[in-house]
Amino acid sequence: MGTPKAVGDPGSDMAADDTVDAVVIGAGHNGLVAANLLADAGWDVLVLEATPYVGGAVRTAELTEPGFRHDVFSAFYPLSAVSPVIRGLTLERYGLRWRHAPAVLAHVLPDDRAALLHRDLEATIASVSAFDARDGEVWRNQFDQWQRVKEPLLDALLSPFPPVRAAARLLRTLTVAEALRLARMLAMPVRALGTELYHGDGARLLLAGNALHSDLGPDATGSSVFGWLLTMLGQDVGFPVPEGGAGGLADALATRLKTRGARVECSRAVTRVLVAGGRALGVCDEHGSLIRARRAVLADVPAPTLYRELITPERLPSRLLSDLEGFQWDDATVKVDWALSGPIPWSNPEVGRAGTVHLDSDLEGLARYSAELSSGQVPVEPMLILGQMTTTDTTRSPEGTEVAWAYTHVPQGVEWDRDRLRRFVDRMEHIVERHAPGFTGRIRRRHVLGPADMHRWQPSLVGGAINGGTAALHQQLIFRPVPGLGRADTPIDRLYLASASAHPGGAVHGAPGANAAKAALARTGLAGAAYGRLMRSAHAALYPE
Repeated sequence: MGTPKAVGDPGSDMAADDTVDAVVIGAGHNGLVAANLLADAGWDVLVLEATPYVGGAVRTAELTEPGFRHDVFSAFYPLSAVSPVIRGLTLERYGLRWRHAPAVLAHVLPDDRAALLHRDLEATIASVSAFDARDGEVWRNQFDQWQRVKEPLLDALLSPFPPVRAAARLLRTLTVAEALRLARMLAMPVRALGTELYHGDGARLLLAGNALHSDLGPDATGSSVFGWLLTMLGQDVGFPVPEGGAGGLADALATRLKTRGARVECSRAVTRVLVAGGRALGVCDEHGSLIRARRAVLADVPAPTLYRELITPERLPSRLLSDLEGFQWDDATVKVDWALSGPIPWSNPEVGRAGTVHLDSDLEGLARYSAELSSGQVPVEPMLILGQMTTTDTTRSPEGTEVAWAYTHVPQGVEWDRDRLRRFVDRMEHIVERHAPGFTGRIRRRHVLGPADMHRWQPSLVGGAINGGTAALHQQLIFRPVPGLGRADTPIDRLYLASASAHPGGAVHGAPGANAAKAALARTGLAGAAYGRLMRSAHAALYPE
C-alpha cells in the first residue's frame, strides 16, 4: 500500500492515495445502511472494515461442525422487520428472506409452566389468561393501543432527536391525556408496569424478560420502553430471522450497496481521522494510505474508539473528552452455541415451538439477577436468553438436528480464564437440562464466547457489551453518547457518529447509520452552509473552551 505518510496536520491540499465523496469507517449494519443512503443520493462511497467480514455483529459462521450455521452474535430481528430505514431499502430484492418459528417466545418458570408469545393474538391471549383469566382482555387492549401508535412511535424512537414531525404525528393519533399516559407508561420500571396492568405472572414475565434484552432490570426507570416495545413487536411481527443465517441481512445490505457503485474493503482498518481547520478531510488506514473525503466521514465505531483512538486529543473540545470519561458500557456477555443431535427435549413441549426462550426466572429471580449485575457480581442463577435456530429456520442445520445458542449478561471488568468460563457455561447448560432432561446428551459440540472473545472477534463489542453503551436513561436521547444534541453530528465539521453509541442506540434497526447519512446530506445540501453554522454554534455552546 506504500510508505506510511505523516498525518499529524493535513491541509486541504493533502496528497491522497484515493478520493471519494464519503468514507464510512466500519461495515457493521449501521455503516452499510449509511453507505447505502449516501450512494442512493449519488455519492461516491468507500467503506473500510477492519475485520475480514461485513456486518459487524450481524454475522453467520459454522462455529461447531460443517453444515451447522450459527449466528455468531445477534440472531433475531424484530426491529429490522419494522424499521422504516431497513424496510425502505427493500432488501428482499437483494436476497433477504425472513423466517419465523411456530411461536415467537416462551418464558419458562422454575416449575416448567411457560408464558408463550405468538403472532396469533388469540393464542397469546390464551397463554396469558392461563395465569389469570382477567389478563387476556388487558393484553388485547394493549395490542390495540400498539396498533394505533406504532408507526409514529417507531418514527419518533428512531429519528434524529428531537423527532418533531414524528411526535406531531403521534399527538395527532392520541388525545393529550392518552399521550401523557403513554409517556408515563414508557418511563416506568417494567415490573411496576406489569403489576399495574396485569394480575398473573405470565404477561408480567413476558414484559420483564423482554426488558432484559437490554441491560435494564425490572426495577429500572424506563425499562418499560424495551419490555413493552419488544413484546408488542413480537405480537405484531414476531422475532424473524434471515433465511440461512443473520449474515443474510448483512450480505443483502452489501449487495445492494455494490449495485450502487460503492466499494467495501474488508481487512483494512482505519487508524486516524484526518482533521484540519475543524473539518474532517478523510482518513488514514493501517498501511499509511490516505483517503480524502470530499464531503463526509462517517464512523460506525463506538464513541470512545472514535474520540480517543481515531482523533488526536487536541482536535477535540476538552469538555467532550472529560464527559467521555463517564461513558458507560452495557453489561458484558457470555454466549454458547450448540450443535445438537436433535431438538431440545423440553419437559413442557410447548416451549419447543418458540424461537426465543427465556429461562427460568420468576419476577423475584429476575430482580436478583439484575441486582447482582448492578453490584458487579457474577449471577448465581443467570437468566438465559436461548435461541432455537433450526426450529425457526430449517436451513440452519442437517435434517433432524438443531442449532441452538444461549447467552447471559455478566458484569463488566470480570476476569475470565478458560476454566472459569467453562464452569460458568456448564452452569448455563445445567439450567437448560433441568427443564429439558437429556439436553446435554444431545450436544454434539459447543462453542463458547466470553466477553474478551467477543471483543477480539468484533472490536465494536467492547468488553462483550452488545448494545454500544448502556440503555439507561442517563445515556439515552440527548445524553448519548455524552450530554449533547442527540444527533449524529460531532464537534468536527463533516464527521458523523454512525454507530450504536449514538442515538437511538443498540439493536439492528439501522437508525444510527441512517441518521448520520441524513446529517451528512443536510450538511452538503442547498442549505448546507447554514446547517454547518448551526451545528458549530450548538457545539460551541455545549463545549466552550
